[in-house]
Amino acid sequence: MPLVLMTDDRRCDWGGAARALPRGSVAVVRRRDAVQRRMLAEELQGLASLLIADDPALAAEIGAAGLHLPERRMREAWHWRARFPHWIITSSAHSLRALMGASMLDAVFLSPVFATASHKQARPLTPVRAAFIAAHAPVPVYALGGVTSRNAALLAPAFSGIAAIGSLI
Repeated sequence: MPLVLMTDDRRCDWGGAARALPRGSVAVVRRRDAVQRRMLAEELQGLASLLIADDPALAAEIGAAGLHLPERRMREAWHWRARFPHWIITSSAHSLRALMGASMLDAVFLSPVFATASHKQARPLTPVRAAFIAAHAPVPVYALGGVTSRNAALLAPAFSGIAAIGSLI
């Protein structure tokens, strides 16, 4: 099952985490601060295929493999696909309804599947409900949110892979 490292605003050894990924893995660079986002992207370049979150200009400038959009910008995928047809374009999604607009994407990160420290206020979908959503998606779906080596076995084959933050650092 393919693995995706999702970074966040924590200061930690993202480079070490990326180096530990299996061959063919992806890292999604997410940082709110533009300067820190650029620095992290430069640090991770060459360690995994990079998708830059919510910053198409940076993705184009550094030659990233693609772009990751937040759910609220998912419908912009057609625009970026037209401008950069070689990009991998992904988005987050939090419901079946959100996935109905995902046909122009290469993949979606469905979250939170389990309770997660990074979004404590978010109600988990649960593995059963998340699997139902993934099975009805028009694109491959990666499970995100609270996924660990212990609970990954609970995920249904409807998922194309796993995306994680805390369990990979």
